[in-house]
Amino acid sequence: MEIKVLGPGCSKCKQTEKVVREAVAESGVAANVEKVTDLMKIAGYGVFGTPAVVIDDEVKSVGKIPTKEDVKSWLKK
Repeated sequence: MEIKVLGPGCSKCKQTEKVVREAVAESGVAANVEKVTDLMKIAGYGVFGTPAVVIDDEVKSVGKIPTKEDVKSWLKK
């Protein structure tokens, strides 16, 4: 599973990355979590608000910090 946290490095982006990493660790799912800060790469996902979470090339969240429960539910699908 490939998970990307999109954002330039603002506090909300850092918090989103923390929530995603904690959810992955707690769920025991094998996943690679990557932080993407390049604005051109972020725009390539059609995302114009950050933070955003992309799981296996599917945008799951844009413009808000997801809850750990949200992330865990995405990991199960």
